[in-house]
Amino acid sequence: VQLQASGGGLVQSGGSLRLSCAAPGFNFDDYTFGWFRQAPGNEREGVSCINRRDGSTYYTDSVKGRFTLSRDIAKRTVYLQMNSLKPEDTAVYYCNHGNYWGQETLVTVSS
Repeated sequence: VQLQASGGGLVQSGGSLRLSCAAPGFNFDDYTFGWFRQAPGNEREGVSCINRRDGSTYYTDSVKGRFTLSRDIAKRTVYLQMNSLKPEDTAVYYCNHGNYWGQETLVTVSS
């Protein structure tokens, strides 16, 4: 059972990307889904998460108003829509569900 992350890439500043985290075989009610990122030389930080019960979302201050987290329960997939990307968003992104982590997906934003 694995989380399958995808959607990273290279984009210019101001551009958009959508990350996906597919969770086949997972029960969305078990844990909160979250996205984390780690930039070179920095510690891993939480970016956004979605409440397992009511779907409410949380965002770290630096991405509020630019990133949107959503889920498709039928597809067992969580999405992170990232708009107005900035060079400081450049990092390796990971999705998380309880004790499970998806593979890294690299987001690079050029200035």
